[in-house]
Amino acid sequence: MTGKALLSTILGIILSASLWAQEDGKGINIPINRQLFHENIIKEKNLLLGSDGKQDDEFTLQGNVDAGRLATAAINNQVDAIRYLIETDNKIEQRLKPGYLVGLTDILRHMRTGWRKREVLPSHFAQIFSLYKKLIEVNSAKESIIPYVQHFPYDIAYTATLPRVFEENPNYNELKDLLILKYSAQYPGKTFYQLTKYTNSKHTDSLIKAVGRQYPEQLYSYAQAGNSLGYKIRSIKDDNFVKTVVGLSEMKSGQIYFPFLDNLVKGKVTMTELDAAKDDRVKYYRLLVKTQMDYARRALSGDTAVGFTELTNRLQKKASDEFVNEINALHEATNAVRFKCLQELTPQELYYLAVLTDGLIYTSSYTAGVYPLMMQKMNNRGDSLLLSLSFDHYRKFLRQAAGYNTLKNFFATFKSKDDATAVMTAFVNGLEKSKGLEDGVDVADSYASLYETLPDLAKQMLTNIKTNYQRNARTGNKRGVAIYNILDKLFQSADPTKNINLTKELGIPPVYNVPFDNFTNEKGEIITQMFFYGDEDGMMDFDIFVRTFSNDPKWKLDQSNSKFVVAKTTSGVPIYLYANRPLANTPDEDYVAQNAMQEFFEKNNLSPTVTFHRGHSYHAPTSVSYITPTNRVVFMGSCGGFFLIDSILKKSSDAHIISSKQTGYRDINLPFIRTFLETLRLKKNIDWISFWKEFTSVAKVTGIEDYIPPYKNLGALFIKAYKKETGEEDI
Repeated sequence: MTGKALLSTILGIILSASLWAQEDGKGINIPINRQLFHENIIKEKNLLLGSDGKQDDEFTLQGNVDAGRLATAAINNQVDAIRYLIETDNKIEQRLKPGYLVGLTDILRHMRTGWRKREVLPSHFAQIFSLYKKLIEVNSAKESIIPYVQHFPYDIAYTATLPRVFEENPNYNELKDLLILKYSAQYPGKTFYQLTKYTNSKHTDSLIKAVGRQYPEQLYSYAQAGNSLGYKIRSIKDDNFVKTVVGLSEMKSGQIYFPFLDNLVKGKVTMTELDAAKDDRVKYYRLLVKTQMDYARRALSGDTAVGFTELTNRLQKKASDEFVNEINALHEATNAVRFKCLQELTPQELYYLAVLTDGLIYTSSYTAGVYPLMMQKMNNRGDSLLLSLSFDHYRKFLRQAAGYNTLKNFFATFKSKDDATAVMTAFVNGLEKSKGLEDGVDVADSYASLYETLPDLAKQMLTNIKTNYQRNARTGNKRGVAIYNILDKLFQSADPTKNINLTKELGIPPVYNVPFDNFTNEKGEIITQMFFYGDEDGMMDFDIFVRTFSNDPKWKLDQSNSKFVVAKTTSGVPIYLYANRPLANTPDEDYVAQNAMQEFFEKNNLSPTVTFHRGHSYHAPTSVSYITPTNRVVFMGSCGGFFLIDSILKKSSDAHIISSKQTGYRDINLPFIRTFLETLRLKKNIDWISFWKEFTSVAKVTGIEDYIPPYKNLGALFIKAYKKETGEEDI
């Protein structure tokens, strides 16, 4: 929003507030049959104000004071201004007034649940109210609402037109068509699901073709459906790509062929070739790698293959399921037995095993198996390896090598020292051209390891960062200036002699502590949530959890609910720990239990400020989906790399994240949770450096060195600082 537009919005709020205050003093004559509607509006207004975790008359956004103030002003003033308009405007038909009042209640309720799910931006609250007020005037005049809606993003347009009273508008069907286009632009990955509800939209065919190329696996799945959208997809005959996907969806094992979709459409691979490989794990994995390398080469020249992301995802899954899980499970066996399944693989195939299972592969699986075998088969020529791979995922590989302390060895295999220097220069260069933030996170995460193990290389990185900052400053590239300024400050903060204050330098909340008051609600309570999963390990973890809190006199465990249990402190600060029951070894049952817990939170307006994930890394995205903006600390017993951290910060931009470089350990997770909760029970701030010393003294087991405290999680700090600097917000 421009400064002029923002000023106009604020003046509108002030004027509306003044008008309401004057009338309110005199009293508005509200007919008795509409008084309940006003009471419901006031109730929802107060619930929205309290949805930040504090039941007061302010809406507070941690880390974004200005947006919080604007949202507070909008809620406190514009809601009453709209009530005033509805009751006093003679141009509004009496029969429509209840509909507008109920509609305002619905809007407030959607705001309350939507902002916590990152579906509605609080910075858009004022615009939503202003648009709704305008739409009431336009609709009452029986004019089209389309011109007033079409220029707003989806969350504003949808929320302001949510009231059912607009169904009478002569252009309501056109509105639904407009909203599906806006939804597709904002949530392309969810468009097919939305189309199941709006299959008759005039845009359905074009969206199927366009979004299907972005998300071909979704196109494949929905093509199989026995509903109207599935029929619609199957009826498209004028698009060869859609027809190919439909053909695969009709085959019994079509997903096996799916990663090769682009080459199938272009005739570069045949079904016969795929059939010859599909039942052999090595041959099939080899074909996936060959296709990945082909797509990576094409991408260098700007030719991005359709389904490239899905191919990489399938390659990652095969690498994990067929090889890495096996060598991880055999960690107590001899190397000859443990790494037997790797012997047939080429250096490139071993490379993808390592780089695509980052966060899952054990340290010993990497350092004793995959990495040395890869280098041996490549005749100890790391430079040749990267060239053969078109440098695909090379930043991820270098960060991983730095973390496992193999980077020095890797660069020593280069034919020329200058080539190694060039690779590290390229590692840092051109981050402003990368899509998204993943490459920047890889650079940020690598520095801490290099600073400790290869200080000369770390020094070179810092010099390159400064050079890139100056280059972007000269060319006026704001994105580049932001990226390299943040990396410079982050890297310097690793040196305690620099005394870098990241809060002052980058505007992000303190990274070394979380004040106690940030965890409590208006009653002084702390609400926390924990997620378990119904596999064998999850059942065992839950059983240990129940026994631990049942036998601790400082806690009382309530097991009366069939879906979740609640542990509550018996002394000190009132802390409530809600944990779902792992009902069965199926995702649907886990969802039922976890969703029941979330519904309980919403019904009772409870806002968790701490989230604990207890499960394998493949369960982590589900736990992350339940995180809300009120979360201050998120503990992940496993790490999924960039995408997991980015997903957490999209849910709660100021969350302090504790993650592990690899698989979590219950002998580490439980001591962390107990030490953390005991600190809060005693009404202490969380000071991470002293806390980490206490925690590590309790959990003296192998693997604790892989756990990363928030102040060392440079990737997470980079994302926070970038979004703070640029003002980018994610929905």
